[in-house]
Amino acid sequence: MQRLLQVAEKRERLVAGLMSGTSLNGIDVALVRITGSGVHSQIKQIAFKTVGYEPAVRRSIREACRPAASNAAIICSLNFVLGELFAEAVAEICKDSGITPAELDLIGSHGQTIWHQPGKSTFQIGEAAVIAERTGVVTVADFRVRDVAAGGQGAPLVPYTEYLLYRHPLKTRLLQNIGGIANVTVLPAGGGAATVTAFDTGPGNMMIDYAVNRLTNGEQQYDKGGEWAGRGGVNKPMLAELMAHPYLSCIPPKTTGREVFGDAYTAELVNRYIAQGVAAADILATLTCFTARSMADAYRRFILPQVHVDEVIVSGGGVHNRTLLTLLRRELPDIPLLSQEELGFSSDAKEAVAFAMLANEAISGHANNLPAVTGARAPVIMGKISL
Repeated sequence: MQRLLQVAEKRERLVAGLMSGTSLNGIDVALVRITGSGVHSQIKQIAFKTVGYEPAVRRSIREACRPAASNAAIICSLNFVLGELFAEAVAEICKDSGITPAELDLIGSHGQTIWHQPGKSTFQIGEAAVIAERTGVVTVADFRVRDVAAGGQGAPLVPYTEYLLYRHPLKTRLLQNIGGIANVTVLPAGGGAATVTAFDTGPGNMMIDYAVNRLTNGEQQYDKGGEWAGRGGVNKPMLAELMAHPYLSCIPPKTTGREVFGDAYTAELVNRYIAQGVAAADILATLTCFTARSMADAYRRFILPQVHVDEVIVSGGGVHNRTLLTLLRRELPDIPLLSQEELGFSSDAKEAVAFAMLANEAISGHANNLPAVTGARAPVIMGKISL
């Protein structure tokens, strides 16, 4: 307890943030120096890396996320396996940066989502007690459950940190993250935290990645640069079916995940269109177009009627898919589309940095959710602490 009090009393903290998302590419780990907290936070990113999952681990996570293939024993074991891997990722980035884990003040870990029922329950694994034990560092984890307990959807959580980092007195900004799932945050010009809105627009890379894996018999995990999709053409019946998905018309606040747009849904869709003779490149082109169009459709339905948008700032793994960004620009010809790098931030590191910041806020005693975003009854301090 004395160690926790010492960390809480510091004005400047060295924090590692951990993120493992729905794409299952690996563990994102960011090392950041945070001065202050709340709206006075100052962030300096020191290092970032992605520690890829071994194929067997990736398969185990996929199985754990499928009710038909999973059980309590699988999830129980994987919880500790991922805790060990998260701790190793922290050790790696410390070694790369020439510091020891003992120099860290704090670790913030999102964990790996296994199942998410918006507004009802949510479950992340990657045991925080294992991370704290292996590293010797105070670890804050399991953020989402507190928001759900308070009546929220448990997602998206990053908008709080986006408000701290990207708010602008004169510009209304959209922060579009394209991970496995795509989510957008609206930061009105000059607005306070209570004016922020955010929601999941639908799938980001998730369906595209699954299709690539299926079409290459597991030899490839994603469409590098969107090159394969770029060689195909959009199948109009398939796109029309996708755009008719009921999630797209749901009114925010809303969140989605693998339970809706994951392997089972994508497998049925891809197999059916393969059976109809649709070429692999056309299937990928259609899924990529759907990802871009579903984002723009969300803007047109729920954002643009309410506010004038000055710019869209894109982050996440999807920024490396050139075909996807080209399609998104075509959908939004009148709105400038920027990358995180153009503002001096890292697209890949954004969510890992966010969970470092959420941990910093929790230790500082600040509520770190946004009820207007998640639907929670009140602001709460999210995160469980392991010493």
